[in-house]
Amino acid sequence: MIDSAILKLTGWYLAIIMMMSIGFSLFLYRLYDTELTQGIRRQDIFFNEIIPQGLPGFNEFRRTQFLEGEKRLKSNLALFNLIVFVAGGAASYVFARRTLKPIGEAFEAQSRFTADASHELRTPLTAMQTEIEVALRDGDLTKADAEALLQSNLEEVGKLKALSDGLLKLARDEGSRDSWKKLHLKALIAEALKSTLPLASKKSIEVINQVDDFQIQGDKTSLVELLVILLDNAIKYSEPSTKIKLTTRKQSQFVSLAVIDHGQGINPYDLPHIFDRFYRADLSRSKEKTNGYGLGLSIAKKIVDVHGGKIEAKSIVGKGSTFIVKLPLAKV
Repeated sequence: MIDSAILKLTGWYLAIIMMMSIGFSLFLYRLYDTELTQGIRRQDIFFNEIIPQGLPGFNEFRRTQFLEGEKRLKSNLALFNLIVFVAGGAASYVFARRTLKPIGEAFEAQSRFTADASHELRTPLTAMQTEIEVALRDGDLTKADAEALLQSNLEEVGKLKALSDGLLKLARDEGSRDSWKKLHLKALIAEALKSTLPLASKKSIEVINQVDDFQIQGDKTSLVELLVILLDNAIKYSEPSTKIKLTTRKQSQFVSLAVIDHGQGINPYDLPHIFDRFYRADLSRSKEKTNGYGLGLSIAKKIVDVHGGKIEAKSIVGKGSTFIVKLPLAKV
């Protein structure tokens, strides 16, 4: 579909270029014809004054010159338009590809997103269907078996709910900024730590909070969610009994928050893709199996983008990763 659109757009570009080229050629031809005709008339007046009886064959000679000049002009204009057609066609194709490249990338991303979402939705549904079908065929199903089946199905429903919530967050319109408030970064981090410290305690991970109290402006719920995602991500992929450090510094009109872990790090091949939806680099970041659908960092990036900030990651395999979030400071 994109290739067809590129060819159509190339055709339109080329048609516009050729219309301009042909119009310019016609203008030059008319201008040349007018000037030459007027020149011949001025010559006629001049020679008639000097030689009233005229020169034998002179008029025929001038007529021949006029026709030859007209022929050369037509040939040159035809060659010019041919060159414009070839060069314009090539340029039109290049510009058409550049014009439609973002649309093509968005279309491919949408296709991948649909395929990935369908796959992730199908997995728990298939598990539930299989368990229920097996249970229905079992004539000796006991109450304990039924309870185990319901418990397993409840876990799968929880996975589906988590996935649907993540998809809704990615698709959600954040609305107007009129409802944004000035917020203290320390308070936001304290609230995020309440949700993530239990997970850190299970892995004996110490979170060192060295955050200064900057003021930022935004939606409190979204910003707390952003911090929870980054902390949860750092804890999940860190080795047990390690440390996670939170630091801040002012950069012009922005505050830069760094979340530093000492985990397995991210493979350089995976690093450019970690903010893509459904992308998970489990093997490169942790020896343990991790749960989730690869939506967390995508949601984090969207929250940062909505707040006019930037997010990036730096990592060294075997030493750890640093996620850096830059958010605009609140205006005084």
